[in-house]
Amino acid sequence: MARPTAEDLAAARDRAIPDVVGPGLRVLFCGINPGLWSGALGQHFARPGNRFWPALHRSGFTPRQLRPEEQQELLWYGLGATNLATRTTARADELTRDELTAGAERLAGLAECYRPRWVAVVGVTAYRTGFGRPTARVGRQDERLGDSGLWVLPNPSGLNAHYQLDGLAEEFGKLRAAADAAAGHKAADDGADDVVGG
Repeated sequence: MARPTAEDLAAARDRAIPDVVGPGLRVLFCGINPGLWSGALGQHFARPGNRFWPALHRSGFTPRQLRPEEQQELLWYGLGATNLATRTTARADELTRDELTAGAERLAGLAECYRPRWVAVVGVTAYRTGFGRPTARVGRQDERLGDSGLWVLPNPSGLNAHYQLDGLAEEFGKLRAAADAAAGHKAADDGADDVVGG
């Protein structure tokens, strides 16, 4: 991966990066917002030290660890990536409450359009703020986004000292198990339809 220069990073501030989305997703992962590395490179979770890609692999979502520049390959595995707030900042705490609230509304629109089985917000504090759920915890949420189940994962940033990589992978793995179970039910339902229609 090419390392952005100081000028690249400075120029990335306030930039938005494209979503990686499509129909038929098992999980749409939603980061908080692009950091300067992500904004400069146009890639989700791009900063070295961010543990999203290792956690995704260790939890079984991908057969090998993808690199940020391979983010389009997420779609091969029925996965996608977006952000709660689209504006690139040096730190997530530069975002306003209004930006996170607007981001939750935008995410609901994406879920309605693409109908992933699960939407996973990667960062419990941002989720609490954006969705107005001050006591929310990591894990499956009671509410849904349209037809999509809603899950909250820990922030994989290297700055999050509450979770080491093994703990992150374990939480990602719980979501993977739920996504696999949902896929199994869908396959069974599709098979039943085939029998009835045949």
